[in-house]
Amino acid sequence: MTGHVSLDAHPALVLNADFRPLSYYPLSLWCWQDSIKAVFLDRVNIVSEYDVYVHSPSTKMRVPSVVSLKDYVRPSRYPAFTRFNVFLRDRFECQYCGSGGDLTFDHVIPRSKGGKTTWENVITACAPCNLRKANKTLRQVGMSARSRAVQPTVHELHNNGRYFPPNYLHQSWMDYLYWDAELEP
Repeated sequence: MTGHVSLDAHPALVLNADFRPLSYYPLSLWCWQDSIKAVFLDRVNIVSEYDVYVHSPSTKMRVPSVVSLKDYVRPSRYPAFTRFNVFLRDRFECQYCGSGGDLTFDHVIPRSKGGKTTWENVITACAPCNLRKANKTLRQVGMSARSRAVQPTVHELHNNGRYFPPNYLHQSWMDYLYWDAELEP
């Protein structure tokens, strides 16, 4: 390592064998140790490197900034049902009022009325809207959802993730990422 540079600030963007990121949100990143290990295990190709070195007694190498897998990993078609993925599907907006703050998730058909915790029955709601709706149906409280709750594909979540780029994007990653100014939320 040169000087007093923190290697923790040098993650590697991980691309599939087709040179697309494994995921956009969260962005597929490996810490420098995992990228170096993958290089030595011959699991990745180095696409781009930082101007920072690591060395052992016998080897000196630049830290990878972009790596591509040698074997293509087929992405799953449907993502896992998680709170975060529900928020991502709904673009981090309350599906009742459009607010982006104090988010929770709400059962469209309340659990007390037989509603299940599934993609088709859970939507993002801000705390005030969720409290207002409580354990009632939308009709009972005179509310409506901005969009229908559906199970998204991984592709749809990736596309939504492109609206929310991470705070840090290294210049060497830009040729492999597809965010642009028109996608701002």
